[in-house]
Amino acid sequence: MRMHNDNLTTNQVMRQVIYALMLGVVAHFYFYGFGVVVQIFLAVLTAITAEALILKIRKIPIAPSISDGSAILSAVLLAIAIPSIAPWWIIVVGVGFAIVFGKQLYGGLGNNPFNPAMLGYAFLLVSYPLQMTSWQSSFIDLSTSFDIIFNYANIDGYTGATRLDDIKTSIALGKSFSEINIASIEALVINIAFLLGGLYLLARKVIFWHIPVSFLAGIAIISSLLYLTDSSVYLAPNSHLLLGGTMLGAFFIATDPVTAATTKKGRIIYGLLIGVLIVVIRTFGGYPDAIAFSILLMNITTPLIDYYTRDRVFGR
Repeated sequence: MRMHNDNLTTNQVMRQVIYALMLGVVAHFYFYGFGVVVQIFLAVLTAITAEALILKIRKIPIAPSISDGSAILSAVLLAIAIPSIAPWWIIVVGVGFAIVFGKQLYGGLGNNPFNPAMLGYAFLLVSYPLQMTSWQSSFIDLSTSFDIIFNYANIDGYTGATRLDDIKTSIALGKSFSEINIASIEALVINIAFLLGGLYLLARKVIFWHIPVSFLAGIAIISSLLYLTDSSVYLAPNSHLLLGGTMLGAFFIATDPVTAATTKKGRIIYGLLIGVLIVVIRTFGGYPDAIAFSILLMNITTPLIDYYTRDRVFGR
């Protein structure tokens, strides 16, 4: 696993990424309430338990593997990617799947070809679409969040679609953008929070700049071309960049050192194609956000990208 700053241990890298995520978590909490805190707690508890059980079965020392922080980071990423009012079993099943089938099945950290958090997210979205698309529409206190997550309260009065989902549905019904409320202060602030966290990671040399910059460039380029073709049915570039999980994906998920391309040219190609896929899936596919599917699809191509972009030995 290649890191930008070779002086940092795996544990230090994971901790830095978790620290950088906290600004976005605070933004989530400000707009939506205590549900995100409950989900993170359940996710971390599940990740540690699942990792410990698999390591015990494999007869591998438990403490060193858990202490590297990779399972906890995957848990936090998945917890903030799902609706904060999703039933408790959603995050338990998702994190359990991510750790067992996304990480340990391949031999543990450094051997997994897919990003575990995104594999868990895709599994949940395909298997439980209703629970994964029921987002809260306002701040919810701790007691109510607890009641909803543990199925003690009816959630119908607290749910709503995401802005990207609203836009996609409205366009499918034949509306133009002039008739749709595209702006979302919540999505804007949350994306800016993750952008600032990402800039912190760049400043600390925890991640390379190539992937997030090319990722965002890919989104901007393809969305601009579509928008110039017909601005009444294609979303503007700034909306693609500041809605959904764009900044979270660009700085925290696509930059995963295990599953991303490792060469300089490769990282640029990898990030660029993820950005293009995101816009294509958002625009023409069945899922409104597409971060997870785009990253997983490009995870498959990472060995090929690295093979054709690696440095050649002089004279060959």
